[in-house]
Parts: sequence; C-alpha cells; structure tokens
Amino acid sequence: MSTHKHIDKICCVAVALALVITVLFMNGKSLGIVSAGKSLGYENRLFATDRVHTLDIVMNDWEGFIETCENEEYSMCSVVIDGENYSNIGIRAKGNTSLSNVSQMNSDRYSFKLEFDQYDNTKSYYGLDKISLNNIIQDNTYMKDYLVYRMMGEFGVAAPLCSYVYITVNGEDFGLYLAVESIEESFLQRNYGNDYGELYKPDSMSFGGGRGNGKDFDFSEFENNEENAENNRNNQMQTPPEGFDGRGQRSFDNSETPFESGEMPDFSQMPNMSQIPEMPENFEDRAFADRGEKDGMGGKGSDDVKLKYIDDSFESYPNIFDNAKTDITDADKSRLIESLKALSNGENIESVVDIEQVIKYFVVHNFVVNGDSYTGSMIHNYYLYEKDGVMEMLPWDYNLAFGTFQSSDATSAVNSAIDSPVSGGDISDRPMIAWIFENEEYTNLYHEYFSQFISEYFDSGKFEKEIDAVTEIISPYVEKDPTKFCDYDSFVLGASTLKKFCMLRAESVSRQLNGTISSTNSQSSLSSLVDASGINISDMGTMSMGGRGGMPGGERPQKNPDQTKPAEESPKPSETTTVPNTEVQTTQPQPPEMNGDFPEFNGELPEGFDPSQLPEGFDPSSGQTPPMNGELPKGFDPSQMPNFSGGFPASPPNGVNFGNGTMPPMNGNQTA
Repeated sequence: MSTHKHIDKICCVAVALALVITVLFMNGKSLGIVSAGKSLGYENRLFATDRVHTLDIVMNDWEGFIETCENEEYSMCSVVIDGENYSNIGIRAKGNTSLSNVSQMNSDRYSFKLEFDQYDNTKSYYGLDKISLNNIIQDNTYMKDYLVYRMMGEFGVAAPLCSYVYITVNGEDFGLYLAVESIEESFLQRNYGNDYGELYKPDSMSFGGGRGNGKDFDFSEFENNEENAENNRNNQMQTPPEGFDGRGQRSFDNSETPFESGEMPDFSQMPNMSQIPEMPENFEDRAFADRGEKDGMGGKGSDDVKLKYIDDSFESYPNIFDNAKTDITDADKSRLIESLKALSNGENIESVVDIEQVIKYFVVHNFVVNGDSYTGSMIHNYYLYEKDGVMEMLPWDYNLAFGTFQSSDATSAVNSAIDSPVSGGDISDRPMIAWIFENEEYTNLYHEYFSQFISEYFDSGKFEKEIDAVTEIISPYVEKDPTKFCDYDSFVLGASTLKKFCMLRAESVSRQLNGTISSTNSQSSLSSLVDASGINISDMGTMSMGGRGGMPGGERPQKNPDQTKPAEESPKPSETTTVPNTEVQTTQPQPPEMNGDFPEFNGELPEGFDPSQLPEGFDPSSGQTPPMNGELPKGFDPSQMPNFSGGFPASPPNGVNFGNGTMPPMNGNQTA
C-alpha cells in the first residue's frame, strides 16, 4: 500500500483526466474535434494528376473473361501499374445500365473493378484495397467525373481520388480510362482515420444495390419522363415570349387536353385499330408512368433513399441497411434511424448533420447540375457516412453531370436555380437538403460557401487553368484510344463545350447570388438569364446519344487504331445520327395509318364499339365525319383516346381546321 502523502490528489487528477478524455472521445464531433485521416501511401502514386498512368492487365483468357462480364464475377489476373507488378488480384466488370449498354453495343469496353485483396487479404496497392476503372461512357469530354471529384475534394468534401490511366491488355492497347478510388475501407481510413464510422450506399433502383442487377433494364424507358420533368421545372424559372417555349420552338397548350394520365390508352373503342401491334409479353405500364416523382424507380420503400424517417422498424429501410458497406449492428441501425428522425423533423440539425461538409457537398453538386443523383428523379449515386449519429454526404458517379442527364437546352441548364435544385419532386421530399432552405441562417451560409466556391475556383482562373492542362495531358491518349465511344473531333468539341458551360454557369450563379437572376424556380425573364445558346449540351455526351454516347443502338466502338480518325462523311458531333434498331422499334406501339380520311364503316359500327360515344344525331351509315365545332362530343369519354403526350397544338398546321370535321392528312406517319 502506497504511503505517498499526495497519493489521494494524484488519483483524483488521474480519474478526472480519464473522464475528460472519455468525454472528448465520445463527443468529439459535436465539439468540433474531427478525427484526422491518415496517409496510406497511394495518394501521390497512382492518383498523381500531372500525367497519364499506365496499367497493363495480364490475363491468359481475356476473351473468356469478356464473354462473362455481365455476370460481374471476379476472375484472377495480374496488373502492372506504372511498371510495378501485382499478381493474383481480382478483376470484374462494374456498372448498372452502362454494363448492359456496352454489351448491346457489341463492345468490350466495360468498366472494371480491381480488388487487390480478393484472393489474399494481405495484399494492397500502397494501402489501397480497390480501384474502379471507369470506361468514360456517355462523356465526350472525358472529364465530367474527374472535374467534379476534383472540385469536391478541393472544396473540403471527402471525395474519391482519381487520375487517368492508359490500359493495355497483355501489352495491347485497350483505352484511356479514369481510375477512381473506391469508397470503401481505404477511403474511410484516409479521410477519417482508423476509428471511422459506418458507410452506406442507399439505392432503391431495380438495378442498384448490388451486383448482377439491372442488366436487362432499358434506361430509355425512363429518359423521356425525366426530361419532361426537367423541362417543366425550367419552364417555371423563366418567362418566354407568348407562344414560344424559350428555345425558339412553338409551344403547345396542354391545359385542356385529357391525355396526361401517363398510361396506355384503351383503343378498343376506336374504329379499325387492327394495325396496333400486340404489346410484348410481360410488358408493364411502368414504361409510360412518371417515375421518380413519387417513389423514384424503387417503388415501395424508396422513402428511405430520400433519407426520410419512416418508423423505428429496421425493415422499413432495406435500401439503406441492405447496402451497408461496413459491418453494421442493430445499435448502428437504431442510431441512424434516430438521426433520420431528427433530420426529417428539422430538430437539432447540428447534432445529426455535419453542417459544413453537407452544405459544401451541395454547393458543388448543385453547381454541376446532375439530375442522376439524390436531387434528381433517380434518387441515387451518393454515399451516406455516419459516425456518432452525425451524417455526411459523399459524391459518386457524375458522368451525366453538367445538364447531360436531362439533355435540356444549354440556357436552362446553365441557369438552373441554386435554391430549387430538386427535379422530379419537391425539395421538402429530400430532407438532407431541405434543411438548408428551411432556416435563414443555413441558407445564408449556403450562399456564402457558394460565393467562396465561385471566387476561389472560377473568378481566380483556377478552373480554366486546370481544364486546359488536363485537356493537353490526355489529348494524345484520346486520339490513339482504340475503343473510345466518340471520335477525336467529338472529344475536342466536348472539352471546349464543357469549359464554356462551366464559365457560363459560374456567371449565372454569381447573378443568382446578387439577385440579378432568381435563385428559385420563380419567374425570370429570358433577358435576365445568361445566354448559353451558343453551346449544345449533347456535344458533351448525354444519356440519349444512341450508341455514340453509350446508349444501346449505336455502332461498335472502333478497335482498329487506323479507323479512329473521323471519316469525311461522318456527321458533325452536334448533328443527330439515326441508327436503325428494329428490336427497339418493335416494342413501340405503332398508330394506324391515317391518310386523311376516317376508315370505311360500311354502314355498320365496328364490332365492340360503344355507340354511346357517338355524337347525338350522327348516322354512321352516311360515311361522313360529324361536325365537331372544335369540341369533343357531349358525353365522350376522353380516356378512350390515345395518349398524345404533348396534346393538340395551340395553333394547328396550315390548312387544318379542327372545327370543320376533317382530320389533317398524316400519310401513315405520326406528326413531328
């Protein structure tokens, strides 16, 4: 037993110090103490951005591996990275729709994952466990993902590192790819240290949340609905001249047309409809429904990917917990649900959200106008990080940023409202961003960070310097890339368009911040908007570019280096190339041939026709169409009419009068 005369005081001090350390450890985040990340060694090697790195995949049966890529199963290979050999590592294809798109294009240019510890958990690349190799599909600029990750990282958001790699397979040229640090254990250690929290990748898409899903999903079914939703949002932002839609196109008045249900019409009451082809087996009305505005495409349970509180049951959050990237416990689930509850209720936001990190994330995210995201109708492509009940948003997948997901006109995209960034729904339906605009203090902080971002990255000339340097570095590799999705001239045009878009976007944001342009979807005159009519969004590569942009139906990417130079007869990048695709065409219902006359009735009504739908006093044996007087017959059921989507034009074509009982000659074709 110690007899030191100060032993009691020493013990008291030691206990007090231990308590202080415990409190700091348990509540460091709320006290502003952030765990320091650690350097693992790979940051300045593979992810050095001053050059294009080399990566050779060595594999005995490469062709056999390519044939089974859609299975997304790992195979063994060796890789040589910048001259350093790594043997017996795992490789598999990756992607959701891009996986099926590449296959349908008859291309071998898949995106890949390299996992260094797949077969030996002691292996890594200087501490890195996994790399994503992105094939740069739907991106003529080659820079959309790269620039966004760089913007995020330089603005203080935890973002994946990335760099360009020129891939060879068994020594033969394969193509220029983007190497991206996978958001997994190494990423967490680098950003948060060894004592990192929990990681999730919420996703309710039928082709998300894991491997092997969605390879048969046709993204084109969704595309038109998303574009219409975006156009509606843009129309609220600006006031075009009467009769025009703001893009020099004649507008159509849909306000009195009954064709807005989004469902396939019942043609049974229409005469002579025998030419309507049968719908494909197992066809679902979902192809025509407005997806994303209510439930995304995940349907049941998609509120969880919106990060909304549902109830206290774990089973109510399958799209979060089933997609956990760390080993989670019931305690972890309960803690996250409590955080989501506080977030949805707008209570004590500071205790459940990393205010600075999340606001900065949305500053960059909203600048780059990415509809394929949490703020878009798809409600995916983000990671959720949580530690001690405090949540952060982490960026992922921006190859359809800069307005290229919606394929909207450039002026609308450039002037996208920074305070109304949600498409396909209301901002209140996205609680992780709604809190910013529900509190004036947070809104002001958001605007301050936005102003800082524009000043430091654009007004300073930093962005122009970086994009010019990257273009110069990768240009010779793009030119010799044998499997690229666009020709070299399209890359040059795309890179130039991206630079112009970003500078115009920065100008628009600055005007929104000073009040010259509305920062919400309220009315703004066209004259006040930043004019971006001199650029074409599709030049950067979009979701709807056919095979050239990475969607099914295009030509196989050229594999002969001698063929990479554009032919003289090739269409310009801004021109539309029509590619026959009989498989797609046969799945679309075709209208009956209409040569300007109604079909012969021969004095009789078609079998099954409901006579109550005929105008009062009309005799079908006369062979004449009834006078309509510009209106539908009294009692007529408009649900029996086809869904014309856009409705009847406000001003009919020359020589056509809907009131004289005649239909315009259509010559067997749909109107443009």
